[in-house]
Amino acid sequence: MKKDLPENIVENVAIAIVMESATPEAKLWKVYVINMRDEALETVLISSKGYGEKDGEKIKTSILRHSIGNVPAKSFAQVELIDEQVFGLTNEYWLSYYIKGQIFDKKFIFVPESIVDTNMTRVPLLNKPGVMIG
Repeated sequence: MKKDLPENIVENVAIAIVMESATPEAKLWKVYVINMRDEALETVLISSKGYGEKDGEKIKTSILRHSIGNVPAKSFAQVELIDEQVFGLTNEYWLSYYIKGQIFDKKFIFVPESIVDTNMTRVPLLNKPGVMIG
């Protein structure tokens, strides 16, 4: 299983939570996989889930699984929409992909309340504001 996988290091690949648009009533947020490598990511799979505590009660979201396909070099792909209501939870994205037949995987964790204005940056390739791990 996991112990049988080679220890390939994930480099120049990120997960970003990006603010797509904002109105006085609401903000639209999306999650992207960002490929800053000079080669394509093949057979990209991502699972996402949220978990934590709110008002003293443990909360878990559903686990979502996304088959993205291939992400060309120096590009990005949308993973999912994300609601601001889960920003108070730990949001976890487990990414796996292939490059030249070798598998790579990495867990990206956005800790509670980390998706805030002070952590926002201009996300490469998208040129939009967001919080990026990678």
